Amino acid sequence: MRLTRSHLLIGLSALAIAIPVLAQGGPESLLPEGFGNEPPPRQQPTQTPNQPQTPEQETAAPTSILPSTTATTTIDQAAAALALSSNGTENAADEIGEKYDLPASARRSLDTIGPLTPDLGGLDRAAFGAGQGQGLARIMQATSAPFLSRWVSILARRALLSQVDTPSDINGADWVAERAWLLLRMGEADNARLLIQGVDSDQFTRRLYSVAMQAQLASADPAGFCPLLPRARDFTDEPGWFMAQAICASFSADQGTASALLNQAERRGIARGIDYRLAEKTVGAGPNSRRSVKIEWEGVNRLTTWRFGLATATNVEIPAALYASVGPQVRAWEARAPSLTLAQRLPGTAVASRLGVFSGAATLSYYSALAERDESDAAATERADLLRGAYAGESIRARIDAMRGFWQAKPADDWFAGPEGVYYGALPVIARAAAAIPATDGAADDTPWLLAAMLSGGYDRSAARWSAALDRLQGPALERSWALLATGLPAPGFDLSTTRIEAFVSADASDKQLLGHCLVAALGGLNRLPAADRARLLQESGVDTTPRKPWAKGIMAAAQRRERGTVALLAAVGLQGQDWRRLPPQQLYFVISALREVGLDPYARMIAAEAMARL
Repeated sequence: MRLTRSHLLIGLSALAIAIPVLAQGGPESLLPEGFGNEPPPRQQPTQTPNQPQTPEQETAAPTSILPSTTATTTIDQAAAALALSSNGTENAADEIGEKYDLPASARRSLDTIGPLTPDLGGLDRAAFGAGQGQGLARIMQATSAPFLSRWVSILARRALLSQVDTPSDINGADWVAERAWLLLRMGEADNARLLIQGVDSDQFTRRLYSVAMQAQLASADPAGFCPLLPRARDFTDEPGWFMAQAICASFSADQGTASALLNQAERRGIARGIDYRLAEKTVGAGPNSRRSVKIEWEGVNRLTTWRFGLATATNVEIPAALYASVGPQVRAWEARAPSLTLAQRLPGTAVASRLGVFSGAATLSYYSALAERDESDAAATERADLLRGAYAGESIRARIDAMRGFWQAKPADDWFAGPEGVYYGALPVIARAAAAIPATDGAADDTPWLLAAMLSGGYDRSAARWSAALDRLQGPALERSWALLATGLPAPGFDLSTTRIEAFVSADASDKQLLGHCLVAALGGLNRLPAADRARLLQESGVDTTPRKPWAKGIMAAAQRRERGTVALLAAVGLQGQDWRRLPPQQLYFVISALREVGLDPYARMIAAEAMARL
């Protein structure tokens, strides 16, 4: 029996703060010399007025929460903790833009921007507050993505895409630019572009033009430059927009102009080497072009957005070694590149699933479609066979065996395995298959990973059925299964006593008992520790519940103001990095506590359970 084929879906349903231990520095450098990796300085703003639903099917949406009117904030103080100085100011007047202004009746407001309304899974309009846009923008700029937690990335995406009010102290276009820039670094190229498209081109700022170019490159769609060119080429002097003129002239079948612009760029040194050749290759893709360009990667030691976007758009194979020079989010961009075959997207799909860019259902659809193509290699065919067995095996045992084979199969991007050789990115793909397995003692040592798979997809009610199976387990399988259910279920109905918690910590064999201490931190954040021993248990696990550092003060203050968007952003800031073993338990405590306080309890539980699976 073959898996049902369906379309690949990403789906929308689905302040500058120093983080001790986890801080990874700024975002990866992705643009070549002369094209400017970091978008240019933000314009001085002009004044503008002003459901923790899980992406899978089981966790219920929360009640809506009204924002607090409390004026007290620690956002600016927290933003100052990174000591990021202003990049300078720009003249806010846009004289050039006057030539392209739309009639007032046709223009979209910059007061409220974002495609996700609450009915579509977005947060409330006041989710980021009313007046801390500058501080929040600095936070977004300084945040290193992607994040440790798949679930926190899903929540951050929803917050950044939500239809929210523009804070009063930042220009609406710049506010969109910072949100889109962070989405790009999370691997969300399509969603970054979608957010940018909510701003009329005559209201773009220099900052938004720069981010828009990177969004088009990350989406491997250089044709997207063209609607922006009439104003961009006069409004910004970035070299990339000069090269875009040649590309768009070629796409309009004006090969004479395209050639002249290319010659001028080469003569003036605007682009050289591989960057010039890729632009020339893209121009050659236009109608009536007679250019034939061969791309040689010899001597190129790093990948950039320009190189990725133009090479992928023209179906030029990028050497695998170059992906080591950038963050994993670039592979996630690859997963959605329209010009690549399904087989070419395989490494990117593995990354997109792990980071939360793809839902488990989207990745499952991808593997189903790939299995039907002749281009599939042996590894892809084997994965498809394992998925077929996981969802349609003849017996429960056969289905569990197939799932184990799938979560132990090394992913196409060669990412490292987690505890017990399990690749966490595989678990969301089999979440529904695991949820369909009845609770059975026959699962034995596979039980914790079946539970982890269910919770990776939000199937908490299905996982709850396994509570009765705990008594039939022993050893490490019992301990991890108990921890997953203790943190992931809405209301665990089993032993959460001090004695049981201390037994788990004592049995923990991880380095410095990090798993046990993070369990205590997670239960403390979920308010599930025995009241009489709460303070002692947290203290023994190294958790100080008083927020003392700027990030901790910022996230707890935002929680008190009921700003769910700010809390979601700062939760992501607190989970920067790629190695769960560097996560301080105290940081996990504040993330989970703040999410629970603003009514994002399902996300708090899923992040806590994810920690139990990945440590």
